[in-house]
Amino acid sequence: MRRTGLKLATGVAAISMAAMSFAAQAQDLTEVTLAIPSPSGLGYFALYNAMGEGYMEEEGIEVEVQSVNGSAQVLQVLAAGQAEFGHPGPGPLLNARENGEDIVYIYNYFSTSQFSLVAETGSGYTRPEDLQGKVVGVGTADGAEVAFVRSIFDAADMQEGEDYSFITIGEGGMAVAGFAQDAIDAYASDTIGMATLRLRGVDLVNLTPAEFQTYFGNGYAVTRAYLDENRELIEGFGRALVRGARFGANPENLEATLDHAKIGNPQLLEDRDFARALLQTYIIRTAPAHPEHGYGYQHPDSWQNWHDALVTSGDLEAPMENLAEAYTNEFIDVWNAE
Repeated sequence: MRRTGLKLATGVAAISMAAMSFAAQAQDLTEVTLAIPSPSGLGYFALYNAMGEGYMEEEGIEVEVQSVNGSAQVLQVLAAGQAEFGHPGPGPLLNARENGEDIVYIYNYFSTSQFSLVAETGSGYTRPEDLQGKVVGVGTADGAEVAFVRSIFDAADMQEGEDYSFITIGEGGMAVAGFAQDAIDAYASDTIGMATLRLRGVDLVNLTPAEFQTYFGNGYAVTRAYLDENRELIEGFGRALVRGARFGANPENLEATLDHAKIGNPQLLEDRDFARALLQTYIIRTAPAHPEHGYGYQHPDSWQNWHDALVTSGDLEAPMENLAEAYTNEFIDVWNAE
């Protein structure tokens, strides 16, 4: 779907000026839909910088962002052709591929883990093994954080339903209530969840083992068919994202980045101090894990680690013969070129 990006002015003088500069200003924008698993403006700061600073428009792209409930729904929307781009977690993407959906990770956005297994300070829990027989709250039943935390327990030789159990309680304030009512003993949290819990006075201890803190999180994905047919558009989309990420990483642009984040979720900006601290955390978690390659790069070893953990946990029924087809780095050099 395409539309003209020039808004016609009113009045004789304005019409005359528009006619004189039409060739220079007019631009056809290709509209694309991006499905995201949560409505966080701050978490997607690179995207909203790319939109707010006009980088997407310079690439001839207009992005419509649609928030759905978790990575599984992101992948369903992609597979159904209801969105061109999605932002799922690696675990759900591999599940979808195992079920026959040819969806490809193109940009590793959260380059370090955005999930953590947390408990209340003073609970006495200091490691996953301490949660024997306990209840772990999750935001959504099939979210990426579930596969991540299940892998932690698998590494500790703990089995769901026997040694611990999950309960779906929702995000944000629901997690706060879960701790307050003793409905949960621990929580599988993302970055904003931890910030929300701490803002509401829940002091947390992170039970995530060091080796799991390096697992990457959600990233941008497309179907194989869309990738094959729209390489130039994907180049422009990723190039704008990288520019947005670099803009946000510059301390001088912190306040402007907060303002752009209002495009996605203005409510998160009502507490400016909290938003500022949360944004700085997101900037750290989205910085290149391998700076020599730049933004978006996906290390094969990291994918293998995710794959092996999912096989061990039973989230994948069997090892995949074509793991390398789940992701691509073919656009990295173009996106990161100065």
